[in-house]
Amino acid sequence: MRRVLVFQHVAYEPLGSLDPLLRSRKIRIRYVNFGREPDAMPELDGYDALIVLGGPMNVDDVEKHPHLGTEQTLLRQACAQAMPVLGICLGAQLLAHAHGAQVGRNVPELGWTPLSLTSAGQLDPVLRPLGSAGRVFQWHGDTFALPDGAELLATGPTCNHQAFRLGTCAYGLQFHLEVDPRLVDRWLRVHAAQLATVLGPDAAAEIAAETRQRAASNHAAAQAVFGAWLDAAGWQPRARALASGHGHA
Repeated sequence: MRRVLVFQHVAYEPLGSLDPLLRSRKIRIRYVNFGREPDAMPELDGYDALIVLGGPMNVDDVEKHPHLGTEQTLLRQACAQAMPVLGICLGAQLLAHAHGAQVGRNVPELGWTPLSLTSAGQLDPVLRPLGSAGRVFQWHGDTFALPDGAELLATGPTCNHQAFRLGTCAYGLQFHLEVDPRLVDRWLRVHAAQLATVLGPDAAAEIAAETRQRAASNHAAAQAVFGAWLDAAGWQPRARALASGHGHA
């Protein structure tokens, strides 16, 4: 059975729609919740992939959150081993920073924003299903530069670096494909003060309404992209693998 190590920073940023997808493929999930165990020292041994989720801290808050240094060390190790890596929001920033790229302030993106694939993104086996997505869900105020050797896969009008690939199996996504209406409603409550300050008192209702409108298409995009990431790692669903003549345990 495949095993995935997941780094979580706060309880309100879980795997979202990634969780049932992983479980449907009989992939075992182990969370390391640094919010509860800030001194945890996980190891990659025994795991087949690494997923690093979002969080409210900045990558350089290492003095306050020492686990951020631990995570960057493990991200470098994972990439050196050609282990599949998926970094989401803070996770993408940590992946970039771990490989020498700067992470700094950006115009806050809160809610649904336009996304465009680069020419590389249109050809990328993982990101190309987003070609018709149009808008994705965002919740961040920082942005990453590209690490040396990384390929920019997606851009946006107020944040140019939205997705990148490093090597063949490490992906950083600034946006949140994993959200559903229930998760977005939770974020709107948690970040109510920030949202009202940045976008005004009506923003929460507007974002909630757009989330309900886009829920089905966003879920389909998430399943396509995350499924393609698993396929790229060689973790095809059992039925598909057997049909092609080479099953996976």
